[in-house]
Order: sequence, then structure tokens, then C-alpha cells
Amino acid sequence: MTSAFSSLLEQWYAVSGRDLPWRHTRDPYLIMLSELILQQTQVSQGMDYYLRFAERYPTAEHLAAASEEEVLLLWQGLGYYSRARHLHAAAKQIAQAGCFPKDYASVRALPGVGDYTAAAIMSFAFDQPYAVIDGNVQRVLSRYFGISEPVDTTKGKKLLRALADEMLDHRHAALYNQAIMDFGALQCKPTSPACSVCPLSDTCIALETHQVDILPVKSKRTAIRDRFLTYIYIRTKDGHTLLHRRGSGDIWQGLFEFPLIESEKPLMQSEVERHILTSGLLGLGLLTGNDKEISGNGNWLTPIARDVRHQLTHQRLHADFYCLSLPVSIPVPQSSDKSLHPKPEVSTEDPSIANAQWIRESDLDRYALPRLLEKLLEMQQVLL
Repeated sequence: MTSAFSSLLEQWYAVSGRDLPWRHTRDPYLIMLSELILQQTQVSQGMDYYLRFAERYPTAEHLAAASEEEVLLLWQGLGYYSRARHLHAAAKQIAQAGCFPKDYASVRALPGVGDYTAAAIMSFAFDQPYAVIDGNVQRVLSRYFGISEPVDTTKGKKLLRALADEMLDHRHAALYNQAIMDFGALQCKPTSPACSVCPLSDTCIALETHQVDILPVKSKRTAIRDRFLTYIYIRTKDGHTLLHRRGSGDIWQGLFEFPLIESEKPLMQSEVERHILTSGLLGLGLLTGNDKEISGNGNWLTPIARDVRHQLTHQRLHADFYCLSLPVSIPVPQSSDKSLHPKPEVSTEDPSIANAQWIRESDLDRYALPRLLEKLLEMQQVLL
């Protein structure tokens, strides 16, 4: 039997719900694609990425046949690149199996698919009675039922799960899940919710007890870590620049970037210049044979931007950006002398940059770069 709560949500959705492209399909692959894109991403930002991926890779088999570099490049600018790698890995598993799995356990076992995403796929693709719980659903349930238990505790999660399962319209699981998610995104918003025109206002405990701005409660606040990055954009007279690919174990795995100095505090330009000259440019020996020519020219290192901030979930990046002019591209050695490594207080993200490569500047758009690097390049195009 459908509860009054569920009925009111579905009625609201019929009038006010969003018309989104992934809601016009029952294809579980396309639904998975949309859900992975929308993890940590607003619908407005993710829409174009979904359309591009769906056009380029309309089936799991098409995506499985693509290279990781192609997938990351198409994902560029969306952030949280592990989602792209998970999507690619899931497509390979699906293609290898010959079909998309149809039971919850198998869907849940796909790379990048957690409890929420599995429930979304099962309900939206197969209309199976699995209740979704994302941030929007947490907020709606916490406010309506007056849940003061922190939603990030074991007890709070169990309570929300029980309520979500109880309120679910088992006959129309997809409809109900879409309704409560949109209701949280559009009506019961994190700030300035539209309580005066809310169809649930008569029975909402948070509204009655003046706790709308308090609920939902979270017990944990993750500390934000500051990181200071100095990027050196090398440009040669013959039209080349140097890139290296980031390794695993940190942000932006598998993406490309310019040579990098990471330090415990911002560096003055004189420190950057001294570091370049004394380290042979990040331990690569790139300035060998050119040191005297460059050190005598006061214009060889051009500052482009200072303290450009880029917020990640638990990290705040502070980036300085310099342009270094060289006569020609010099072959990158495959190993570096440890004596050329920077001093301990200034370290490189990858001291040897063993996989660095010279590319033509005109080919930069063929490489997947972090969004921060895109922002810095946009500044460079304006200032140089």
C-alpha cells in the first residue's frame, strides 16, 4: 500500500520533476553511466558529459573497446577521475559477460557501484523495489521525520535505511525514487528550502519544531589539507612543451601535467628560479648546456598566476604557474642522478618524471589534464 508520503511526492514529481535524458531509457548501461557521472557532480554540469559519452560510447561494448586515455580525455574537466576508470572497468566486465547483470548482488559488484548506485540501476532499469539513499533523500527523510541522529553514524544510516525501505512505493519503485531525489534537489534544498509551498509542510516535523536549518545532522567534519603546487610550463622555440603522466596513490591518477614542484609553503619566484637552475629542472637535467644562457637572461621565467585555488573534497590546492622558455626540446633522460634531486624542503611530485615526454603544444588538447591545469592555461593565454 502506498503511503500518503509517497503519494504526495509522486504527485509533486508529476508536476515539478526534471526532464532528464537518462530518464527516457531503461538501458541499464546508460543509467549506470548517468549515475557514475552524477556522483559528486551537479546535474547541470554532468548533462553534457552524459550526452557526449552516450553518443561516443552508446553501449558497454563500445566503451570497453576504448583506451583509458580516450575515456579520461572525454571525462576531462568533470573531476573525480576514479569514476571514469571505474566506468571503463565496469564496461569491460559487462562486455566480457555478454550482457548487463540483472540481480542486485551482481550489479553491486561492478567497479564503482555502491549501495546507492546499485539501487538506482535496479529501480530505474528494472523497476525493482530498491530504495535509493543519496544526500537529497537523507535530507528529505531527516527533516520530514525529525531525525536528529547524525546521518553519518552507523545508527543514523540504519535508521534512514529502514525509513527509506518503509516509504518506498514497491509498485512504482523508479517513479518514487526519482520523485524523492528531485524533491530534495528542487524543493527541500540544503539552504532556503521552499517550505511555504511544500506539499509535506503540514506533517513535516522539522518545520513544526523549527529544525529545518539544523537537519540533517552530521557528526564528522573532515579536515581540509592545504597543498602548495608550482607548475612550470615549458615552451620551446620549436613549439614543444613537456608533460608527464601522474602515477597512482594520489589525486588525478593517470592524468597529464606539467613539471611540478610541491612545497610546504608558497615559493617566491627567486626560489623557483634557484630551484630550476640548481636541480637541472626537477632532476631532469633539461637545462644542461643552456644554464649560462638562461641565467643571464632576466626574462627566461615568466610568472603567469599566483595562488590559484582549486578545491577538492578534502584538499585545497594553491597553485603558482610559471612559463619557462627554452631554445629547443632536449631529450628527457630515463633516469636521473639523485644528486640533482631537490632539497628535502622542496620536493617534486615525481622526482624523476621517468615517463615525461615532449609533445607539440598544438597537441595539448589531445591529453587529459586536471581541471586546475586547464584554468592555468586559460590564464596563460590571456597574459602571454
